[in-house]
Amino acid sequence: MSTTNTQTSPTSNLTPDVQNNPLLLNFTDKDQAVPFHLIKTEHYMPALHFAISEAKSNIEKIKKDKTTTFENTIIALEQASEKVDRVSTVYFNLFSSEANEAHQALAQEISPLLSAFSSDVSLDPEIFNKIKFVYDNRIQLNLTGEDLKLTEKMYKDFARNGALLNPEQKEKLRAIDQELSVLSPKFSENILKATNAFELWITDEKDLAGLPEGAIEAYAHAAEAKGKKGQWLVTLQAPSMIPLLTYANNRSLREKVWRASSSKCFKDQYDNQEVVLKIVKLKNERAQVLGAKNYAEYVLEERMAKNPQTVFQFLEKLITPSKAAAQKDLAEVQQFRKEFDGSSDEIKPWDFAYYSEKLKEKKYAFNEEELRPYFKLENVIDGVFEHARKLFGLVFKPVQGIPVYHADVKTYEVFEEGSQKYIGLFYMDFFPRETKKGGAWMTSFREQGLYGHEIKRPHVSIVCNFTKPTPTKPSLLSYDEVSTLFHEFGHALHGLLSECKYKSLSGTNVYWDFVELPSQIMENWIKEKESLDLFAKHYETGEKIPTELVEKIRKSARFQAGWMSLRQLSFGWLDMNWYTTDPNTIKDVDSFEDQIGEKTRLLPRETGQNMSVSFGHIFGGGYAAGYYSYKWAEVLDADAFEYFKEQGLFNKEIGTKFKKSILSRGGTSHPMDLYKEFRGREPDPNSLLKRDGLI
Repeated sequence: MSTTNTQTSPTSNLTPDVQNNPLLLNFTDKDQAVPFHLIKTEHYMPALHFAISEAKSNIEKIKKDKTTTFENTIIALEQASEKVDRVSTVYFNLFSSEANEAHQALAQEISPLLSAFSSDVSLDPEIFNKIKFVYDNRIQLNLTGEDLKLTEKMYKDFARNGALLNPEQKEKLRAIDQELSVLSPKFSENILKATNAFELWITDEKDLAGLPEGAIEAYAHAAEAKGKKGQWLVTLQAPSMIPLLTYANNRSLREKVWRASSSKCFKDQYDNQEVVLKIVKLKNERAQVLGAKNYAEYVLEERMAKNPQTVFQFLEKLITPSKAAAQKDLAEVQQFRKEFDGSSDEIKPWDFAYYSEKLKEKKYAFNEEELRPYFKLENVIDGVFEHARKLFGLVFKPVQGIPVYHADVKTYEVFEEGSQKYIGLFYMDFFPRETKKGGAWMTSFREQGLYGHEIKRPHVSIVCNFTKPTPTKPSLLSYDEVSTLFHEFGHALHGLLSECKYKSLSGTNVYWDFVELPSQIMENWIKEKESLDLFAKHYETGEKIPTELVEKIRKSARFQAGWMSLRQLSFGWLDMNWYTTDPNTIKDVDSFEDQIGEKTRLLPRETGQNMSVSFGHIFGGGYAAGYYSYKWAEVLDADAFEYFKEQGLFNKEIGTKFKKSILSRGGTSHPMDLYKEFRGREPDPNSLLKRDGLI
């Protein structure tokens, strides 16, 4: 089943709560934007019940049809549950980006309902027999291109979700899916609540020593918003926490914030330990019911890597040089600390970022905070749009009157330069709030593809948690935040530029270890002067970012590359071990993490420190047995960007090749075939290690 949404007209004989339900209203064809301004929490359940009822009716029609064709089976199933997809898409997107407690609590009703509906369809033998008939006769039916791909994908999706099981196994799978459906939302809800529960109030101005002026002002602004003028408030939101860990001279404050962040959802009122153990156990059982050895083996069957052995070998290959380089990085920071303040004490986790930043200042005469004045958010947005124009021929036009779910959200219509062909609707949501989970992500409110008899354009959104404006300063981004914006914008381009026939194959519906290529490649441009000159200008003087500052960015890009690489690899290593280990052998979350972490750990573990219980990617998101994808795609993006550097950063011909071979094609072909079509060869596996200076 696809995860899309569309608008359809309610009929006159419906009950008022459905007839006037904004989640089911028909809007003009021009935008068909989600009517966020009308949607209330109480609308979701009636809309979902109606949508599921209609979808079941559609599916019954498919089953009753005496003939079985591609059109009345495969396309009909692709479109059978569009309203279900729409309601669930809106609900879960807002669950992450704008959810009060009532909205969050509804997940415990909505998730099991959706899981039951999904099981009803995927485990229905009559439906599967019709799919199988089309699949078995695909050659005789002359299916080619996307028609063939959709048929093969649907057959495989049903098989991988239990269609080939016996009745007893099907019931077991259904029970597992029901249980899992409430655990992931619960995991995410706990993280958000634990994040919001922590507040560090600073009352003595001396404790602010070392902090940048912008951070101090942001803390004061946050305190004032809570009615405490003259104090400073630090939270666990990244734009608040990271400056304190990086710059605060007060070591005890750094320790307090670090411990709060690294222990959230661990032995507190939002403890996620049991949730983690249940998720791992159930996913392992699910995989075994479906004939796989473990969950990782099940997942990787549909990935470029293909199996856990390949992933472990890939990680091992990178861990060895990364750890050697990281040990040198750590030794260098320890030596610098001795010179800086005479301390020979062991570096603690809350010390590393602080002394690392001081060392970088010494080595490169460079402080990350020097960059902020050149990265006013509005200028960076203009810059990322200009990259899209120069590389892919896109124009982004601000549009008023499109409903939004929060006042911070900005909307744009996207057009093809020259032809003015409509490409899609684009939302941007940038600032942290208590109703929004941490991190950054791209999502869709409507995927590109066939709705009824018409191919419609996508509605795409990116959601971030960036430094907020203050009463005296606009939003001035850190270099990391600029990188994040370019990254998520790359995902957005993948969704917006899709030119596929079917929703299930469009946009980011690709193998998970390929989906990060379009996002990660975009980060490369912001290391180049030619690129930065398009948008990096001082917010007060308008002066372009100086060449010497760009050189410092370039020189410092490899600074502690080993440390950063090892950190990312440690997450991938932990993830793969969670999903390849027999859960019956795992005594508790903490001892398992401690044991697995030995391979990648350089600093001793602190009491109360636990990553797994807040590892949202693999327990609350879609990266279970897939976190390695970031590193996997780094190999692809390092190799692909070399092509641009060879031919010209904004070479239209190469940009068009990337658009036509990668961004527009979704999952219509195998990722390696798409990559080779773009690059002319397979990626060079050493390109990443070369870029990071690790070989």
